[in-house]
Amino acid sequence: MLKTILLAGALAAGIPAAQAQSVSEASVRGHASYLAGEALRGRGSATPDEAAAAAYVAAAFRGYGLQTAPGMTGYTQTAEVVSLKLGSPAVFTVNGAVVADPLLFSSSGKDVRGTLSVYAGEPAAASAAIVLASPADGNGLRFAGSVDPSKVKLVIIRANAEVRDYYAKIGGAPRLPRTFKGEPARPRPTILALPDAAFDALARQDGAAVALELPGLVEQVSTTTNAIGYLPGTDPKAGVILLSAHLDHLGLRPDGKMMYGANDDASGTVAVLELAKALAGKKHRRGILFVAYGSEEIGGFGSRWFGAHPPVPLDQIAANIEFEMIGAQDPKLPAGDMMMTGYERSNLGETLKAHGALLAADPYPDEHFFQRSDNYSLALKGIVAHTISGWAVVPTYHTPEDTFANLDTGFMTRAIQSLIVPVRWLADSSFRPDWKPGGRPEEK
Repeated sequence: MLKTILLAGALAAGIPAAQAQSVSEASVRGHASYLAGEALRGRGSATPDEAAAAAYVAAAFRGYGLQTAPGMTGYTQTAEVVSLKLGSPAVFTVNGAVVADPLLFSSSGKDVRGTLSVYAGEPAAASAAIVLASPADGNGLRFAGSVDPSKVKLVIIRANAEVRDYYAKIGGAPRLPRTFKGEPARPRPTILALPDAAFDALARQDGAAVALELPGLVEQVSTTTNAIGYLPGTDPKAGVILLSAHLDHLGLRPDGKMMYGANDDASGTVAVLELAKALAGKKHRRGILFVAYGSEEIGGFGSRWFGAHPPVPLDQIAANIEFEMIGAQDPKLPAGDMMMTGYERSNLGETLKAHGALLAADPYPDEHFFQRSDNYSLALKGIVAHTISGWAVVPTYHTPEDTFANLDTGFMTRAIQSLIVPVRWLADSSFRPDWKPGGRPEEK
């Protein structure tokens, strides 16, 4: 069936069928095994390991014959990121008594002191500076992520199994403010999770004096790296297509476990590499930018820096296709298909599917995946930008088990192959995708 689809798409595009079959599983395995291997130690965001991964991707772009992007003298783009680190564990007190085993989930980077408000309403209506959250649905993380940070400075939630599991998935360490050098930090509430006994005891102390102290905060400056290759087009007025993925992951956790990030997102980076190799053989009407972003895992820094310092004007980017977690087949989707986040928001997905791409709508709308990947920062700027994924809720997500051995490289190979003809058609056509009514996201 796949061969028939590829052949039909190739003939429709006027491309010899042999060119549609240009992705080998051996090549896919080679790239993925290195990117997710021991040598790169999980490609931690804004680390030398991330930079090494970017250098590998940049070397491949150069080897495929891609040029440096307009205005750039090399194949990498860097930015400085300022991070705060805890010098010693956070200290939480209630009426002057220290509470044992607080789990600092995230922080504004400032000490917090004040009067406790025990609150069971909706997060949007919370207005006290310090809130102990008892939402009706029991989802403290949802509550904490929905408060107004200009009003609520500290949210205390229950450290249930879901919270502890998610804490491990974000790297097993608190998330403290990170900014580009020279920029102010974004407002954010501090989130603290307490064990059941401590949480229940505090829930009976509305009006208590509480304090969270962050001793020994240290400011660190690190560098994040994007890898960028460029295939110029033949028609300067036709615009550019952007094919992207993020190359970083969580690196080494504080407990010493390595977070390999094979599916997330070595697999997507492999897709960009393989498409670069397949498409670089000839010029197309549109130019094509191939980008592997750094520091997605700590706040989308690579894509945000690219969007603020693009090598071509953003209004020249006709479409952005991001690849993330294409290393496994989703059991909810037809065999071989990948999902496109925000599929219903524009006419890009349905058009690529009509030209042979194995795409389907996102079966997890409640997860809001469209807003959770690097495509979103460009979508907010008006570019039709979507992410293509395999199994977005794969059990190995953000665990040490996200390894090369757990990739389905056969599925990856077939999926990438299905995209070559449609993307080649997009690069050679005059079709420019549009948002459907209400589909374009807006800055809040």
